[in-house]
Amino acid sequence: EEFLVEISGTTVTITCPFTEGHITWKSTGTKPDSSNRTYVIENHDSSPATVSCSVNSKMHTMYLHARVCANCEELDALAVTGIITADILITFGVLILVYYFSKDRKGGASTSAGSRPRGQKAQRPPPVPNPDYEPIRKGQREVYAGLESRGF
Repeated sequence: EEFLVEISGTTVTITCPFTEGHITWKSTGTKPDSSNRTYVIENHDSSPATVSCSVNSKMHTMYLHARVCANCEELDALAVTGIITADILITFGVLILVYYFSKDRKGGASTSAGSRPRGQKAQRPPPVPNPDYEPIRKGQREVYAGLESRGF
């Protein structure tokens, strides 16, 4: 046998486990004036309280620590599931869009105003060779005549 506690806004409704007889309620903080099976606390301030109900010599006691708020909205499990599912689907949709739009640009050349096309690079003349390292050409061996081969 257990108490049944229902919370809606700032109203707390407690149902006593006893089903028959004259029920007497006792509570810390408030003075219950109900002899019904249910005890309703209007404008509960979320402070802890001890609530008990008794019939003749039998008594049930409960420690009530219920957090309530005036501006809260109650959502059922289906609404919460729908909100979470919609959030996940929207997130995956955005990820797929970003992936497909960024995939096309990954290997392409940049077309910004400051960059030059690649064709101009091929039209540039070759650099001037260093005269100290000129290759030996036929008919020009006298330039290197002063170099004698060494026998090892």
